[in-house]
Amino acid sequence: MSTPDVSLLGLGRMGGPIARRLLTALGGLTVWNRTPAKAEALGSAGANVVTRPADAAAAITLTVLTDLGDVEAVLDGEDGLLAGWAAAGVSRPVLVVHGTVSPVGVAGLAERLAASGIDVVDAPVSGGPAGAESGALSVMVGGTEEAVGRAWPVLSLVGSTVRHLGPCGAGEVAKACNQVVVAATLGGLAEALVLADAHGIDRQPLLELLGGGLAGSEALRQKGERWLTGDFTGGGSMDNQLKDLRFVAEAAAAHGLALPIATTLSAVYQRAVDDGDGHLDHSGVALSLARHAAGGR
Repeated sequence: MSTPDVSLLGLGRMGGPIARRLLTALGGLTVWNRTPAKAEALGSAGANVVTRPADAAAAITLTVLTDLGDVEAVLDGEDGLLAGWAAAGVSRPVLVVHGTVSPVGVAGLAERLAASGIDVVDAPVSGGPAGAESGALSVMVGGTEEAVGRAWPVLSLVGSTVRHLGPCGAGEVAKACNQVVVAATLGGLAEALVLADAHGIDRQPLLELLGGGLAGSEALRQKGERWLTGDFTGGGSMDNQLKDLRFVAEAAAAHGLALPIATTLSAVYQRAVDDGDGHLDHSGVALSLARHAAGGR
């Protein structure tokens, strides 16, 4: 079987819906996931499910993995992408890194792989699973003009707002900017609810009012129900939010910048993780803020 043109590795909360959308749009897609059961539904829908990353070595190979270490893990060894590209004779493949990873780290990976004839494009996304399902994600792209041009037809299917921002790593810097805003918005809304609760104000009309004014946001639209029901299971975790804020600090340090708001946010989410809430959706920072608000602590 010839190597497919497009493949995707990582079928988690974002990778799964992205893969479903690409399969529908392209009419074919090769997929790999560390836990094979997550690929069964895609296989039933017509995707080519493989058991080794090497067999997912395509001309345009997308990874939707949590961190850069996970990407590097699927590259090496006889079952890795590097071996797969070599065995299939794929010339100048493009590796697209969709996960939120270190801007410095992904630029270093691009430099290392360029020596082996592999182009790296970093393309982190924002918009959540709903945006992934509908193709309405924002895609923040870094890489050479030539590599991005080859990946562009696929990237344009992943998101509705796709922007090439500069060399490899630029997309991750943009995602770091995005995550400052997301963390601040969720933290600010959660803290507002702590204040409202203390004064006996009903959360539902308050959130409706906030959503109808300048405080309205996509974060409020997507997360508001969680604050009403208290269900913070699933979703983007606080562990990952804290990881992303560490990348913000790394990007700031690379240019000698002091970012006091991002620094405060890191402390807020670190405390939530230390409280044992790291596995919860990042809107669950409300739990930690409420827990520590009593007595002004």
